[in-house]
Amino acid sequence: MVDFENDIKNCISVLRSGGTILYPTDTIWGIGCDAMNEAAVEKVFAIKQRPKEKSMIVLLADARDVLQYVAAPPPDIIAIIESFQTHTTVIYNNALDFPKNVVSKDGSIAIRVTTDPFCKALIKRYRKPIISTSANLSGHPTPSIYKMVEGEIISGVDYVVKWRQDDEVINTPSRIVRVDDKGGIVVLRG
Repeated sequence: MVDFENDIKNCISVLRSGGTILYPTDTIWGIGCDAMNEAAVEKVFAIKQRPKEKSMIVLLADARDVLQYVAAPPPDIIAIIESFQTHTTVIYNNALDFPKNVVSKDGSIAIRVTTDPFCKALIKRYRKPIISTSANLSGHPTPSIYKMVEGEIISGVDYVVKWRQDDEVINTPSRIVRVDDKGGIVVLRG
């Protein structure tokens, strides 16, 4: 049995109170918060010292959840998502119900359906999408593993997940694609 129960409980408590978390994702270590809480998202921008023009990624637990957060996605979007062979963040037009600081100026939203057991469990139990942005100061190297996360980031968040802090496997950020309204895919980062 995977033992991240205490981390899940602590994360949910912090997310509900508008706080921020440092956690392992299916790709790299990330900073997260409730994606529907505008003030919490502002905290993430401040921790990263990131320009507000740069949008962040939202994590969902299941492909079908995209239908709740994107207006008029391609009819076969679930099949498209489930066909990905690598961790893929999809940029969709017409985001629904997210705070303005999560959505790009053009109305698009970057969403990744996570395959990570910890992230899936957290999102399903929290019942809301969470922000996932690399756990680094803007312009600094992206931390693939916990020991690469800068102290300023660790001290800046409200909770640091203990799960997978000892991992040594170097992962890379997700591939980023844009899906148009007809289901066409353009790779933006590969």
